[in-house]
Amino acid sequence: MKLPDRMRFVETAGSGDPDVLRVATGPVPQPKPDEILIRVLVAGVNRPDVMQRKGVYPPPPNASPVIGLEVAGEVVAAGREAAGVTIGERVCALTNGGGYAEYCVAPPPQCLPWPAGYDALRSAALPETYFTVWANLFMMGRLTRGESVLVHGGTSGIGVTAIQLAREFGCTVYATAGSREKCQACVRLGAAAAIAYRDEDFAERIREITKGRGVDVVLDIVGAPYTMRNLECLRMDGRLVQVAVMHGAKVDGFDLFLVMRKRLTIAGSTMRPRTTTEKGLIAKALRETVWPVLDAGRCAPVIHKVFPLAEAAAAHRLMETSAHIGKILLKVAD
Repeated sequence: MKLPDRMRFVETAGSGDPDVLRVATGPVPQPKPDEILIRVLVAGVNRPDVMQRKGVYPPPPNASPVIGLEVAGEVVAAGREAAGVTIGERVCALTNGGGYAEYCVAPPPQCLPWPAGYDALRSAALPETYFTVWANLFMMGRLTRGESVLVHGGTSGIGVTAIQLAREFGCTVYATAGSREKCQACVRLGAAAAIAYRDEDFAERIREITKGRGVDVVLDIVGAPYTMRNLECLRMDGRLVQVAVMHGAKVDGFDLFLVMRKRLTIAGSTMRPRTTTEKGLIAKALRETVWPVLDAGRCAPVIHKVFPLAEAAAAHRLMETSAHIGKILLKVAD
């Protein structure tokens, strides 16, 4: 297969609102010795993409400046040291950037096969949220069968994944969402109860629902305004896991005594700065534990809307409204 020299991609004309995104043409990236080249069929849209566009989440050194952290497509070339994938294989990949393009490079350890019966759309909706949820909720948060978890933003890509996987692996799930409609979606996905945070105080509702016991783990994307109430929701030896700070990172009035008295653990992480080795270990755990579930037709991603690559700006505008339930995707090729 002869590869083209040039490709379409979404460039960012400076930092700012979604209109800085525009389609341009440039050279097809060349894989390093330990990378593969993927012909992208579909790319995922995520909150970190919005942050990068705004100029507050710059790519790490040596990463592509092109936005996009997850893709699904076909392997079309490989570096001489790349192992674990073959030319022609259909993969989904957690990329280090460059996903909003017709071709994208990725390290093989960060690639996974399409689950049984999946197409490019559903496969592209997997990497960013499934890597993030597994690493944070199950590895770092140590959520285990029989425990309970409160998931904030239950209809976000992260939330949808967390609800389904926690329920799949034998946990009781509670969620928050911004409307009654979204709360109903959380329950359909497997939440035992969902709280409309605009109408109810989630900490009070968790106390009522759990009869004062609280939950074992809280998975939060909101940040500072929720921190103290999150700690109140936790039972003895509970864990707060922070995966985003959408509404602020600096917490006023933080009560360390509450942490000490309840023996709480506060943890958090970001995915992009992790090494290939670290991401590869997460991918291995997903392949062994979660992919059989996906192969069996359970815990599938929820796709809200698909835009063509040329409408990346519109996809970002939708993301920023938080009106979506599940994933937003960019279709790059057939």
